[in-house]
Amino acid sequence: MACRDQAPACTPRPAAPPGTLPWPGAVPSPPPPSHLQSDQSVSGPLPGSLSTWEPGGGPAHAAGSCLQGDWQDDQAPACTRFGLALLAHLFHHPAGVTLLSGPIGASSASTAACCQCHIAGACHVLRCPLVVSTRHSEAKNLLPYLGPNKMRDCFCTINLDQEEVYRTQVVEKSLSPFFSEEFYFEIPRTFQYLSFYVYDKNVLQRDLRIGKVAIKKEDLCNHSGKETWFSLQPIDSNSEVQGKVHLELKLNELITENGTVCQQLVVHIKACHGLPLINGQSCDPYATVSLVGPSRNDQKKTKVKKKTSNPQFNEIFYFEVTRSSSYTRKSQFQVEEEDIEKLEIRIDLWNNGNLVQDIFLGEIKVPVNVLRNDTSHQAWYLLQPRDNGNKSSKTDDLGSLRLNICYTEDYVLPSEYYGPLKTLLLKSPDVQPISASAAYILGEICRDKNDAVLPLVRLLLHHDKLVPFATAVAELDLKDTQDANTIFRGNSLATRCLDEMMKIVGGHYLKVTLKPILDEICESSKSCEIDPIRLKEGDNVENNKENLRYYVDKLFSTIIKSSMSCPTVMCDVFYSLRQMAAQRFPNDPHVQYSAVSSFVFLRFFAVAVVSPHTFHLRPHHPDAPTIRTLTLISKTIQTLGSWGSLSKSKSSFKETFMCEFFKMFQEEGYILAVKKFLDEISSTETKESSGTSEPVQLKEGEMYKRAQGRTRIGKKNFKKRWFCLTSRELTYHKQPVKNILAVEKLEDSSFNKKNMFQVIHTEKPLYVQANNCVEANEWIDVLCRVSRCNQNRLSSYHPSAYLNGSWLCCQETSESALGCKPCTAGVPADIQIDIDEDRETERIYSLFTLSLLKLQKMEEACGTIAVYQGPQKEPDDYSNFVIEDSVTTFKTIQQIKSIIEKLDEPHEKYRKKRSSSAKYGSKENPIGGKAS
Repeated sequence: MACRDQAPACTPRPAAPPGTLPWPGAVPSPPPPSHLQSDQSVSGPLPGSLSTWEPGGGPAHAAGSCLQGDWQDDQAPACTRFGLALLAHLFHHPAGVTLLSGPIGASSASTAACCQCHIAGACHVLRCPLVVSTRHSEAKNLLPYLGPNKMRDCFCTINLDQEEVYRTQVVEKSLSPFFSEEFYFEIPRTFQYLSFYVYDKNVLQRDLRIGKVAIKKEDLCNHSGKETWFSLQPIDSNSEVQGKVHLELKLNELITENGTVCQQLVVHIKACHGLPLINGQSCDPYATVSLVGPSRNDQKKTKVKKKTSNPQFNEIFYFEVTRSSSYTRKSQFQVEEEDIEKLEIRIDLWNNGNLVQDIFLGEIKVPVNVLRNDTSHQAWYLLQPRDNGNKSSKTDDLGSLRLNICYTEDYVLPSEYYGPLKTLLLKSPDVQPISASAAYILGEICRDKNDAVLPLVRLLLHHDKLVPFATAVAELDLKDTQDANTIFRGNSLATRCLDEMMKIVGGHYLKVTLKPILDEICESSKSCEIDPIRLKEGDNVENNKENLRYYVDKLFSTIIKSSMSCPTVMCDVFYSLRQMAAQRFPNDPHVQYSAVSSFVFLRFFAVAVVSPHTFHLRPHHPDAPTIRTLTLISKTIQTLGSWGSLSKSKSSFKETFMCEFFKMFQEEGYILAVKKFLDEISSTETKESSGTSEPVQLKEGEMYKRAQGRTRIGKKNFKKRWFCLTSRELTYHKQPVKNILAVEKLEDSSFNKKNMFQVIHTEKPLYVQANNCVEANEWIDVLCRVSRCNQNRLSSYHPSAYLNGSWLCCQETSESALGCKPCTAGVPADIQIDIDEDRETERIYSLFTLSLLKLQKMEEACGTIAVYQGPQKEPDDYSNFVIEDSVTTFKTIQQIKSIIEKLDEPHEKYRKKRSSSAKYGSKENPIGGKAS
């Protein structure tokens, strides 16, 4: 412990034991951990703190036989670690198709492993995936330039506190930009604010920040499900703060040599946690500690801690609180009332700028009167913005941003709890009629069918029950379809289930089929604009038509030759759709093809073409001209794939220029090619090929790698490199995937850098730094999946680096020493599909819970229908429900209600335990946040 200011020469008077604020320790072990009373900082995440779960024994260790019994308060305290998943959709897309940038689309919450909370001590495992879905479509009334050119080139970023995780494309020359993008990502760390920054792009200088919308994590639920215009707030460097401070205050009474009493305030600044990155790197923080009153401002300063976002200061400062007085005149220790009310301790955190100006990181203010009833106070505090009195009264002048936020928080219990609900849901395909099944009822009662579709599809897909269920609900859809031209054109439960199925299983198919051509289009500068109104000066419309036709022909040719790559599940569903459509409209020979083309072309290929970044087919947002080219190609491909448009002499385009362009494709060859392709992908004999001739690219992006120093004079520094992972190798250095032995996170302390991970292979480990926590998590996830089945995978690893002759984690001197920590459990080997059935079942339970009122109305409707068999003359509360068999539906609802009631008990028990475990002022629930 460092004491920067020595106490005056005096004899301490015995004081009562300090009344520190209690909070649970980081590691469950009796007796209580010593750091609860000592000056050491808390090690590791505390109960309820948000961080990545790295279970010692993985899921196999976490589950097992330790799932019986109840949570016991007399057992060791639980160690809880939370993670976060966040969905960020930016509003757009034709045909009602919602997309995300997950493995294949927006709605696929693919990886639950990074969103887990591990509860030990009472032999229960519980995970807490937290999901935020944000759609923001546009900004309006942005502040214009003062000069003659008032337009701006705007883009928007999504930030977790001060860490940027995604950014939109640049919308040029607009004060009301429409961003039209979607993002999906899971977040493996805690955060205080979800923020949206609007920037003005500047080519020569730093981009100008126009304004921001910052929403506290605990306030996200208040905006859930609501589309709101948020006023942009001004951005002040004094308001951009994050992190927390661990502080202890004590009051001592000291007797000086001459017998007088000196009252002394002791300020112990222990540590900080979660300070922001500065220019992408850990900061060099220091703290100033001030005692502030009406007529005093005594300031002291800590040492600078280099390259860390979690500095351990552990320094003590002394301040005199009151004037000395005769000890004989003061028989008891008592601080004067007027002094207590006026004094406060202020701690300011700064980043040491060396040759440039220091950067403000945040402050806390603690009134000394917290010690009124005790001689000691110890707590964690959230850093706060500086109140500089310059709050703008013209915040509305900056403009507004429209957001639609959906927030969910699920507590995933052990698998044993979900057995009855999973069994009931998996019986759905066999229930007659299908409208009486639990899965169909869920779609009926949810406010938004999309909420029900994602977990249902993933759960049924995981158990090979999706094809019969999708077939049954599609058949019900066809009963209400009167016109063959409108087959599967609505947003019913059937069409949404099939949309989600294609997004989940079709990722590999899209990359094999579309990515090479989309790369060519995005990297080319050929103009394809054929709208006379949009043509620029000097453009030749005939040349543009030729360019556009070249791309359409090339893309179309690739698609119709791709049937062998179409996933088997998609082929099976298309076969069922084709047979049912032919039976429903026996006099229409084309309807069997329209039923398939309305999905594979309209809802799959066409949408992926217009939004390649959303499907991970491109690493960056296309620029505006490229987006226009992709839109024209997508429109043409969509119409080419529509059997009705090809078989008619008249196209479905509204624009005259598109009608003229499409005449080039109304030839018999195109019709026969589409027919052959649809025949192949809707045949029961068509199966996905076992392999492809070319490796499939899974992920790419720019990161920093550490030189591995194979020679003695090799300099081990970090350099920016472009990484590319395919199904065969990881480049920058052509490392074969089959040689990867493990992929794990690397402790920040190894190189004082955040967001690092290590790829362990037969040679030395490759240390890599990603640009943000989300990107790091995505790389670890995809590398783990592609290498899971490798031979000789490690069972343990070193969480820190080997530096200066020893491993930093265990101090072993041999570089070949076995790892000191068990490897994170493997993930499913299927690169495209990673489904956590417990998480999906928990989401379904939550949806049933939220929709209990509507479920009750449906139950009453079944009873009414069973009693009254006459015609319904007027609309009533249950006229919108699909109830074909009231008796069977009633029995299913009774089963659902019984199962939900039983699941309510462990959920409520955990919520009570969680709320009582995180004391206000603890690390997981610091003062300044939301009190528990």
